[in-house]
Amino acid sequence: MRSWEALLLVLLLLSLALGSALSPYFLSWSNFSLLISDMMEKALMALTMTLIVIAGEIDLSVASILGLASVVLGYTWSHGLPLGLAIALVLLIGALCGLLNGLAVTRLGLPSLVVTLGTLALFRGLAYVVMGDQAVSNFPSVFTNFGFGTVPGTLIPWPFVLFLALALIFSLLLHRSTLGRQIYAVGSNKEAARFAGIRVDDIKLLLFVLSGLVAALAGVVFTARFSNARADNALGFELDVVTIVLLGGVNIFGGSGSLPGVVLSLLIIGVLRNALGLADVSGDIQNIAVGALLILSVLGPNVVRRLQEAASRRHAADQGPAGGLAHSARSAPQGAEASARERSGRH
Repeated sequence: MRSWEALLLVLLLLSLALGSALSPYFLSWSNFSLLISDMMEKALMALTMTLIVIAGEIDLSVASILGLASVVLGYTWSHGLPLGLAIALVLLIGALCGLLNGLAVTRLGLPSLVVTLGTLALFRGLAYVVMGDQAVSNFPSVFTNFGFGTVPGTLIPWPFVLFLALALIFSLLLHRSTLGRQIYAVGSNKEAARFAGIRVDDIKLLLFVLSGLVAALAGVVFTARFSNARADNALGFELDVVTIVLLGGVNIFGGSGSLPGVVLSLLIIGVLRNALGLADVSGDIQNIAVGALLILSVLGPNVVRRLQEAASRRHAADQGPAGGLAHSARSAPQGAEASARERSGRH
């Protein structure tokens, strides 16, 4: 394997084989439609998480922002606010949550791990303050149909269309734009990026705002899909989101990674959870499997990178001066033998 993405492709094929072995219902179009639909909130949050981790930071509060967005949407709708305005308010709140994270990291100089671990509890606590243990479920059908409906004539869920559009936008942003190159530069060496004229703090602040905005959008999708707004929605989703990003080959220390690898990782996690669910495996066991993948996602790329570096060093050694000397040593006896034959022939 010359790349981590190739190994991910193998893991995906093994996951599909495992799913087909565990349940006869796994390899069906209806199940794949359900599998894709179940991944959409995590998939949306993984897009912006990829950018943040490449930039050398992390956001553990995304699932709590999702839960807060779901609660605010349900609360405002149940109190008479038009659904369109309620969704706009929710997206604004998500962006403000991301702004709070970003300001604490860039202006106060606090570690993003600590900041977002704190806001993880803060935003989830606010959700319980707003809704308590109550729930709102009387959403209009035009809204819920987007959540669990499919594109007419297909089994493609509508949220998947939204994900594809955002994935294309973020892929172009990361891999085909100046901002994307700056994000990689910030993650590789932020001090060198500053000396190069890159506005490091502004880029990180923008990424945290985008993360909060997309997490709130995921909250809208989650609420539409389940037709339910509760304070405990998406509890624990941050584990899967971080695992998806790191398993996708994004360096935990920043500076490297790609969205195609994250998409492959997303499929692996989705297939694995779906297959174990069809086999009636408990959620706790599923979390153990995801945790194991998280450890693999940290160790695996480093092992592959070291193997590639070792192979490069061996190749360089073979092509270097030592290789040339060895070739000369091998050719010298042959030259001497040819000269001896030539002399004996003259005599």
